[in-house]
Amino acid sequence: QLRLVASGGDSVQAGGSLRLSCVAVGTIRSIKTMGWYRPAPGGQRELVASINSDGSTNYAATVKGRFTISRDNAKNMVYLQMNSLKPEDTNTYYCHAQEVITDLHKHLEVRGQGTLVTVSS
Repeated sequence: QLRLVASGGDSVQAGGSLRLSCVAVGTIRSIKTMGWYRPAPGGQRELVASINSDGSTNYAATVKGRFTISRDNAKNMVYLQMNSLKPEDTNTYYCHAQEVITDLHKHLEVRGQGTLVTVSS
């Protein structure tokens, strides 16, 4: 069964660093896009960062220059290196994947569990 498993959330002080990881589990042939979302005010969700299979990336303006996303296509994993963390980065970070092709289906979007990041001042 296809699922995304995230890890790496923790409590750190402002200015600290964390590395989030997410692995896609299942009989996966390819994943076009992997990334991270976090809830935003008003019930929206904010794209934190995403990375395509060709390595191209996209970042929210609020994290650009501080966070770096990377992926290991062979392992179906995506990472988020979070540096210079700020209290406003405190949130639950959710892994997601788009256009996941498995042995049986093409999944347009898969949402994973969240991992909690807490940044204290």
